[in-house]
Amino acid sequence: MSVIKINKENFASEVLNSNKPVLLDFYADWCGPCRMVGPIVSEIANERSDIKVGKINVDEQPELAAQFGVMSIPMLAVIKDGKIANQVVGYRPKEQIEAML
Repeated sequence: MSVIKINKENFASEVLNSNKPVLLDFYADWCGPCRMVGPIVSEIANERSDIKVGKINVDEQPELAAQFGVMSIPMLAVIKDGKIANQVVGYRPKEQIEAML
């Protein structure tokens, strides 16, 4: 499954009402560590059909970033049943990201 671009219009349907766990990547185009995490997140999305993977650009979606209390990026959050089950800030290797799930 490919990465879904999440915005305030599709957030409820894609994330809160998802019947699968959702891995969210909060990022910005100008952020170096975000550019390192991006390909890993895409790889996980392509390999795992049991989860959804979404990306939220904090510059384009400041309301969602504020809702999650994003202070530093990249921030990865796992949402299960509409609630945050896990979250980390900063670059993480693939194994650590998968362990969050």
